[in-house]
Amino acid sequence: MYQTTSDISQPSEPIRPRLQVSRPSNPVGIVNLSSGRAEAGHMLSLDQASAMVDAVLGHGRTLDCAPLTVAVLDQGGHLLVLKRQDGCGILRPKIAQAKAWGALGMGVGSRALAEDAAGAPAFYAALASIADGQMAPIPGGVLVRNRWGDVVAAIGVSGDNPANDESCAVFGIETVGFTADPGEDSDQF
Repeated sequence: MYQTTSDISQPSEPIRPRLQVSRPSNPVGIVNLSSGRAEAGHMLSLDQASAMVDAVLGHGRTLDCAPLTVAVLDQGGHLLVLKRQDGCGILRPKIAQAKAWGALGMGVGSRALAEDAAGAPAFYAALASIADGQMAPIPGGVLVRNRWGDVVAAIGVSGDNPANDESCAVFGIETVGFTADPGEDSDQF
């Protein structure tokens, strides 16, 4: 037998949810769980990532670099922006992404990864396998940090020699107002 709405007794008080969520004061509502800060600047926007890439490519032209490919990955390793100049080889997009992905995955710029890889080749061979080949421990993968030092993205640049790739990445990051972290032992900048 079916009950009609008149057969169902109504509670004397309205049912309240067990968890009440208050609206954050910032309009985006982003919370940095590691520090407890809520701020809109914790993520890199698409506009900021695009501006970084354009600055990287412009700096590459200034340095007379070979054609560059630039990839920006968000803090979760997802592609935000990829630009490839005319004349780049077909592997350059994958190399640029692998430089950035390796930096994000290990939490240090790819310059430090390259230096570590020289002293621990077996570990880095295993790491490349674990990462399904998505990691390139070569300078040119630079972490993007916000004003509090939190990693918000990484840029990977490929096309010229690794030092120039890294220099262009650092320039692009700093042009947009973030802090570049190419790796602990980088003293070029």
